[in-house]
This record gives sequence, structure tokens and C-alpha cells, in this order.
Amino acid sequence: MDNEIRKKILLLLDQHRIMTVATLRPDGWPQATTVGYVNKDLTLYFLCGLDSQKAKNLAQDDRISLTIDHDTSDLMMITGLSMAAHARAVHDRAEAEEVLRLLPLKYPQALAQALPFKMPTPDEIRVFRVTPVVISVLDYTKGFGHTDLVIC
Repeated sequence: MDNEIRKKILLLLDQHRIMTVATLRPDGWPQATTVGYVNKDLTLYFLCGLDSQKAKNLAQDDRISLTIDHDTSDLMMITGLSMAAHARAVHDRAEAEEVLRLLPLKYPQALAQALPFKMPTPDEIRVFRVTPVVISVLDYTKGFGHTDLVIC
């Protein structure tokens, strides 16, 4: 992977904190939901309920598509990421606990205000590790619809 593209991907991952994840339902229809995420390099993590539809979908098929982007009033300033990836449940307790420590850091305003929010434990939620297969880096500043495709 080109170092410049890698830096752009990591910058976009660090600038944002929510993503839309599309999983496949048992009837074959995609289901898209918005989740918070953290990343360690190019590996992303998100949480969901133990019995959520997302967790059930991923138990049947670990393939996902996701997007990370932001709203802009200038069409030619659109930037973001799209990924095809595998999302697998994290079974290592230490890894899950690390994700649960990192996630609140994406929300410094809440931490600064000391809001009374208790993070769930690894026993109360499911943590998923997202491993990219293909990443599309969208950057309209380089031209309408410009994307750089990265095979991981």
C-alpha cells in the first residue's frame, strides 16, 4: 500500500468516530446501521448488543461493507472511506477490554463533562474486529467521484 494513501486512510479514521455498517440478513437483504468505532492502525472495532440483529447477521456471514464520512456543504469537499471487510467477534477478554477503554476517548466532550455513562463490560456486549479486504478512499477534492482503491 502506498504510504501517502495509508496516511490519508489513517487520518480519516482518526478524524471520525461513527461508521455505517452493512451486514447481510438471513433473507439476503443488506441491513445498514450506524455504530461508533475505534481503530488500531487499519483494524477497526465496534460494539453491538449480544442479541442484536447485527450480531446474528455476523454469526451467519462475517462479510460487511462500511462507510466513514462526514457531511459537507461543498460537493467538491466530500471525502471518506468505503470498505469491504470481515467482522469477527473478539473472544479475547483483554482485547475487548482495551476496545472498551479506547472508545470513550473518541468522545472527549463527554469525558470533559464527566457525564455519568458507564461503559458495558465484555460480558454485556459483543465486540467485533473489522479486518479490511478492500478500501476505497473517496476524495472529491481531486475531482468529482475520485477514489483510490486499495487491496489489503
